[in-house]
Amino acid sequence: MPSEAMLIAVDLGASSGRVLTAQWDGAHFDLAVAHRFANGGVSVGQHLYWDILRIWEAMLTGLRRAVATASIPPSSVGIDSWAVDFALLDAHDELLGNPHHYRDLRTQGMLEWVDARIGKRELFERTGIQFLSINTLYQLAAMRQQESPALQVARHLLMIPDVLNYWLTGERCGEYTNASTTMCFDCRTRTWARDVLERIGISSGLFPPIQQPGAVVGPLLPSIQSAIGAGRSLEVVLPGTHDTASAVAAVPNLDDHSAYLSSGTWSLLGVEIQEPITTDAALAFNLTNEGGVGGKIRLLKNVTGLWLLQRCQEEWARQQLPVDWGTLLEAASYAPALQSLIDPDAAQFVLPDSMPAAICNYCIQTGQPAPDNIGAIVRCCLESLALKYRYVLEGIASVTGRAIDVLRVVGGGSQNAVLCQFTADALQRPVVAGPVEATALGNVLVQAISLGLIPDLASGRAAIAQSVTLDTYTPRREEAEKWEAAYLRFKHFLVSS
Repeated sequence: MPSEAMLIAVDLGASSGRVLTAQWDGAHFDLAVAHRFANGGVSVGQHLYWDILRIWEAMLTGLRRAVATASIPPSSVGIDSWAVDFALLDAHDELLGNPHHYRDLRTQGMLEWVDARIGKRELFERTGIQFLSINTLYQLAAMRQQESPALQVARHLLMIPDVLNYWLTGERCGEYTNASTTMCFDCRTRTWARDVLERIGISSGLFPPIQQPGAVVGPLLPSIQSAIGAGRSLEVVLPGTHDTASAVAAVPNLDDHSAYLSSGTWSLLGVEIQEPITTDAALAFNLTNEGGVGGKIRLLKNVTGLWLLQRCQEEWARQQLPVDWGTLLEAASYAPALQSLIDPDAAQFVLPDSMPAAICNYCIQTGQPAPDNIGAIVRCCLESLALKYRYVLEGIASVTGRAIDVLRVVGGGSQNAVLCQFTADALQRPVVAGPVEATALGNVLVQAISLGLIPDLASGRAAIAQSVTLDTYTPRREEAEKWEAAYLRFKHFLVSS
């Protein structure tokens, strides 16, 4: 195999999507963004959807630009995205409507509806997944309970990256890391939990065969090859199609004494283990066991992340207020420290009409001063996230019995120096930040392994460490007492919320 190659990563996030090229020179990856586009939910009537056709069109535009700008012909492409959402196809492989967004409110009451048919203990033992209303199982339960016509005529269910791969290649398959997030998947046999599905009235025949990261889906269809101007057909390779799986694959120096935090719209905080942990303690802490690259398990907890501030930014932008991160973080530096705290995962922050108002109302309801300006709201969110990270990290350490000495932060949030420093202070542990483009790097890393350019995951992580700059944030010992007192207050809010 040649030591030099060009790879393409399609990285779809909940608020934006990107198509990137990655040049591999035999030792380093060099990323470049070929195309960036906005993404997000589309509200119609009482429901929230994804515009999957617009995503498809934007992805093709990105592939055309990637091919046109690549210094050498690309060899492969891989797609990753957020988890849990899916598309349904009919018997003619036609799309049955736009996929619902995971924040759509149709799943209200579905945890209880499923619990009445499959108890939580059994469901956690089988799937290893934390109980969140966004889970694929609860979305399907809502469609079943509401007698969805689309579900009644559907013949195939494909997760978001899987349907895009199908349109690129004509081949239908599922991918392990994304399938593992659905709560429809057996965490030990690593196959679809068919009896679980059928007990809530869902046909297991909807679900495709599962492939592991690194599998080749197939070459581009000739029509797609022509549409993007590729001189030769690219191989479509499965990365960890769940974006967090790809991000974790790219965490440099991840070992048994460090945890990872993939920081973006969501915060995914956890450790890498070999086998799922479904003990009573893991269930009580509502941990999740998701599939990782290289056959590993990502034991983690989903925490509402920068969604809090993204929603605030949207509202402030409508009011024509300055919303760039530099301005917001500077404003936060002038606000009182550790004055008002929230539980980022409180129900009122899921999809509020006004995020700033929801934050202020939460503080008033918990007997705290309401943040009275933009800087105070920003500081409240960042400090609260840092404290929630400590709470989750302590829970994971307790469940696993591990001593966790370092937190390794990747993704967009790794650029937020204020949040990283607050997190180091809250944890009283070092925080190592970077790479920012962890998801894309993890995506192309798996492609490189599949093509024989890199021997294994450990070698790939070492190459990534040589390709990026990492920043270390040391806890400020003089701040420890203040953060300890704030943590005690914060835990009280968790119990009472």
